Amino acid sequence: MDWLGTLKALAPTVATCLGGPLAGAAVSALGSILGVPEPTQDKISQMFQDGQLTPDHLAQIRTLEIQYQNDEKERGFRYADLQFKDTADARQMLMNTHSYTPAILTWIVVAAFIGIEGALLLGVAPKVDDIVLGRILATLDMSLALVLGFWFGSSNNQPRQPPK
Repeated sequence: MDWLGTLKALAPTVATCLGGPLAGAAVSALGSILGVPEPTQDKISQMFQDGQLTPDHLAQIRTLEIQYQNDEKERGFRYADLQFKDTADARQMLMNTHSYTPAILTWIVVAAFIGIEGALLLGVAPKVDDIVLGRILATLDMSLALVLGFWFGSSNNQPRQPPK
């Protein structure tokens, strides 16, 4: 069972928040509804997949959806637009300041990624503990995704359109 697909059908605004800057608030709200201590997306996903949702849970999630929709109307924006606005503001800052810092940081991250990955593939990297190596590679992967996302946009499959 695709729990996000189910949540999108039941509460599309809440599901949208899970993929943006308000993910923590949405996870916390869903965790409170479902009675999950210290909620995470994995714990909530597990409840959906294990079929532990009751009709009362579903009704409360629908109520949360209505609350999120009312918040959007009251504040005059859509939660789905927050991620776009965040990226647009960063790019606008770059255009206004003409700073070289984002480009320099991008090249450092790309060079580090290529250098370390290449050294590992060619077998010339020094022996490092597997846990430390995993953390280094995960940090590099995340950093590369962030800088590429800054320059080329997000990897989500939704079309990138400015808010209305």
